[in-house]
Amino acid sequence: MPVKLEDRPIEQVREETVDKLIVNYSHAIISSEAFERRLDEAMATDSHQQLVALVEDLPLEADASYDAKKERSFTPNYGAGEASQDDRLVSILGSSVREGQWVVPKKINVIDVLGSTKIDFTDAIFQHQNIEVNVANVLGSLEIFVPESVNVTIRMYDIVGSSENKAPSMAGRQAPQITITGYSVLGSVEVSVKQTMKEKFVAFANSMRQALGISKNTY
Repeated sequence: MPVKLEDRPIEQVREETVDKLIVNYSHAIISSEAFERRLDEAMATDSHQQLVALVEDLPLEADASYDAKKERSFTPNYGAGEASQDDRLVSILGSSVREGQWVVPKKINVIDVLGSTKIDFTDAIFQHQNIEVNVANVLGSLEIFVPESVNVTIRMYDIVGSSENKAPSMAGRQAPQITITGYSVLGSVEVSVKQTMKEKFVAFANSMRQALGISKNTY
């Protein structure tokens, strides 16, 4: 006997609803406007019934092929590669940037004096589950971008400075954990998500449409 709808975990029902929306949008069953409107509603509601109602008129279901593509797009990039146990970014009256598909070491030391540093983990390849970013920031600016599929903790000492974590940090226990430590004197440290989950869903759905040879403007 199946579990009652209202007794199922709400996030599981939400995930199934979003999957069905993406599949039907990618096959041009619904328009981009309808897809984004229903996606907004699916991500905002905590009603089991409303989630089911959002897709009850849609014929296509997610299959194994879809699940494989989704896993490749939304799972953090764990993989082998050449990287030292620690790395250093130094910015003195200048700027340092680490972004793209780079292999993340276990520890990153950041020295920023009157400069700016940007670390973007969005497309990075993780080899370790626990990563430490140790910061020495004096009159500098450090921006850290992370995907929503990692957890972030800030343990900074701020002396007339600021540290702000805007990342949701709601990923599972097996997700990478980034811990930011150190100090900031008259400087700033900000952690944020470069691409929201909705933006990732929309980008993923559009990539599936393109793979099927369907234009974004096809209804």
